[in-house]
Amino acid sequence: MSKLKLTGKQIRALGYEEGPVISVAMHTMCTHFKHHTEEEALDILKDIQAAPEQYLADEVLGKIAEKLIAVPDEDPNAEIPLNETPIQYNIFGAEHIEEGALSQMHTAARLPVAVAGALMPDAHHGYGLPIGGVLATNNAIIPYAVGVDIGCRMCLSIFDVEANDLSKRQSYYQRELVANTLFGAGKDFADKIDHQVMESEVFDEIPFVGLLQNKAWKQLGSSGSGNHFVEFGEVEITDAENPFKVPPGKYVGLLTHSGSRGLGANIANHYTQIAMMKTVLPNEAKHLAWLDLDTQEGMEYWLAMNLAGDYASACHHTIHDKIAKAIGQKPVARVENHHNFAWKETWEGKEVIVHRKGATPAGKDVLGIIPGSMTAPGFIVKGKGESAAVNSASHCAGRKMSRSKALANITNEALKKELAAHGVKLIGGGLDEAPFAYKDISEVMKSQTQLVDVVGKFLPKIVQMDGAKHKDWRKKSHRELTGE
Repeated sequence: MSKLKLTGKQIRALGYEEGPVISVAMHTMCTHFKHHTEEEALDILKDIQAAPEQYLADEVLGKIAEKLIAVPDEDPNAEIPLNETPIQYNIFGAEHIEEGALSQMHTAARLPVAVAGALMPDAHHGYGLPIGGVLATNNAIIPYAVGVDIGCRMCLSIFDVEANDLSKRQSYYQRELVANTLFGAGKDFADKIDHQVMESEVFDEIPFVGLLQNKAWKQLGSSGSGNHFVEFGEVEITDAENPFKVPPGKYVGLLTHSGSRGLGANIANHYTQIAMMKTVLPNEAKHLAWLDLDTQEGMEYWLAMNLAGDYASACHHTIHDKIAKAIGQKPVARVENHHNFAWKETWEGKEVIVHRKGATPAGKDVLGIIPGSMTAPGFIVKGKGESAAVNSASHCAGRKMSRSKALANITNEALKKELAAHGVKLIGGGLDEAPFAYKDISEVMKSQTQLVDVVGKFLPKIVQMDGAKHKDWRKKSHRELTGE
């Protein structure tokens, strides 16, 4: 049986007035009554529209009834106070975490919609929720607790090729890496790549998202700047009972890290501005403004966020498929996980929205990859489903230097020496991404043995990043140095 589809036009024809109730009705019926016929669903909506007060107690249909019954408007500019006492949350690896991130997590835990939270050992200061922060909320979605690079993820392909082939034919692998990747803010391809994600109905249903479709199509299969990378490396599998069913040994692996490009960034900024207008919070919490999932804007963001996540995955698969074809191989296993996202999960018997900003899902037996740096190993992990961490783990080693501090303190000579010491070939990449700017991944992993089991390692060997030149920190103006 095909799933139910309704349009706003059909619902308005029943007598529903233009407004949030249209989206609420459409979402409710298509989610909870998806196997009903169109006629049956419209009949239910007619009955609610005729006597909404009779449905207020209904757990599902009551959401539609509430929108139909007029209530006095609240002051839209009224500031919502934070709770005096924060919800209880756990911190893993507190000794590795800067004060700014700790303070941000404390603020997030005081939100009236907060239900549960945790802070990962790679955490550092960000906008709204700290990077490495996990926050579960009650029926509320916080765009800046998801992050700007929506659905940013890791993807690893393991090839049945001996790892020493990377050193034997380094120039070959380097050539194919460069030929099949594209990096940088705003960069796009001249030709569009066909992919099912670009046919998503969300592009048609939400006008703002539709405006982003053409640019997103041109950026499909590309990577951003900053810490995004595509790299060949050595995958080491030691356990014969590994989840990939790959014999123990050392293999060639392809690891990528990037997100939803301009599509995700525009969605994040657009809906954050809407959230900040609709949910006015004290200054220290203003970037944690939320959207109720029962509102039109909340539903739009939810759909747009999921589209951006699917798009980010499509970018990774496109990159991996192109490179696999170029080197004449098919992966024997692939592992993928994402962060900067929100999931509907069950917490203590109730559905909540779990935001993981720079945190990896680590539910029971869930696989993921936690990278170190361009010279430090990454770890293939299996989640333990630790409730104290809201089923989460770190997403990387985490920064210990801001970009500006790294540019001011790290030299090209030091970076070259570090790369040589680890036998890593770097293509692109700046001093702000040098290994010295990151925490010790081994110490971070020690702080989360309660959260994940290690099932494999990845050692970077040929690393491709954005090659944009960075300004010499010592030549920056007073304004750039002080922010005045």
